Amino acid sequence: METLRITNMPELSNFRRGKVRDIYEFENELLIVATDRISAFDVVMEEPVPGKGKFLSSLSYFWFEKTKHIIANHFITNNVDEYPDILKKYRDQLDGRSMLVRKCKPLPVEFIVRGYIAGSGWKEYQKSGTICQIPLPEGLIEFSKLPEPIFTPSTKAEVGHDENINFDKSVELLGEELAVRLRDKAIELYKFGAEYLEKKGIILADTKFEFGKTEDGEIILIDEALTPDSSRFWLKEFYEPGKPQVQFDKQILRDYLETLDWNKQPPPPKIPKEIIEKISEVYKDIYKRIVD
Repeated sequence: METLRITNMPELSNFRRGKVRDIYEFENELLIVATDRISAFDVVMEEPVPGKGKFLSSLSYFWFEKTKHIIANHFITNNVDEYPDILKKYRDQLDGRSMLVRKCKPLPVEFIVRGYIAGSGWKEYQKSGTICQIPLPEGLIEFSKLPEPIFTPSTKAEVGHDENINFDKSVELLGEELAVRLRDKAIELYKFGAEYLEKKGIILADTKFEFGKTEDGEIILIDEALTPDSSRFWLKEFYEPGKPQVQFDKQILRDYLETLDWNKQPPPPKIPKEIIEKISEVYKDIYKRIVD
């Protein structure tokens, strides 16, 4: 399978590169290209993952269509024939891994919703019995289901690591009305996704949403939605609290990196071919399970 680590469209200006996506700016629109780059601990690896960008882009489109009754989103089209003429010569880089979206100003908070206790949330709970300073019941074990999904926001870092914050800090950044409204929307999106995925035999442990404001002041869902890059997916059939889960995300990469003597700062270590191939299969598998 062909890979695309970096786009090359020299005629286009107003360009920026994220950890995974290359973004090109037009008057009122953005072109977002999901490359095959993969990051872990906020560091981009050198090795691309075959097919990853196409699976991510297709999944985001799938969820944007499924959730637009909850909140509007930035999606316009992913049909290259409907793109500006200047882009059509780059079809080989765009087909299946890009979308034209509405331009907006991203809000400075990432909206993370957790339904289960895992990752950094588990580490905090072990120390203090809380996640993002939210008190939780005593006696939970790793991977336990929470009584109700909780909103655990973080700041968005252009460089380096995102930082977990509490709800009061999100109010400071966004204002109370908007923070409350989007917290509730994020939880509604999580519950919708979790219910849909459960029917597919998948547990949505946690996920991240991002929102932006358009020029006319509308708040919309942006970036990606319910993908392996922004979510923890577990196989429901083998779910058991306290034991390792069958996962459909880039945890394979994180687990490998944790075995290395690496300080989680650039430059990244070299990733073996067999790890890259396993990650590619995971992305392919979760895509088929969700969409088919």
